[in-house]
Amino acid sequence: MADDMDIAQAINEQHLEDALAAHRRKTSEALKTSEVCEDCKEPIPAARLAAMPGCTRCIDCQTTFERRHP
Repeated sequence: MADDMDIAQAINEQHLEDALAAHRRKTSEALKTSEVCEDCKEPIPAARLAAMPGCTRCIDCQTTFERRHP
């Protein structure tokens, strides 16, 4: 018979699995819709999207962002 620690561990594992699944869904949706730079609102070139799936900024805006946030 499972003791309290086993039950607590099972609940914790379920919470972690649920959180991970939610994160994956959110990331998947973001990857589908991130074709426009979040800073300048211009289309992100297809070559950049192919090279960096999930990127949210064009190269110029990403460079500027990285200089401001080292």
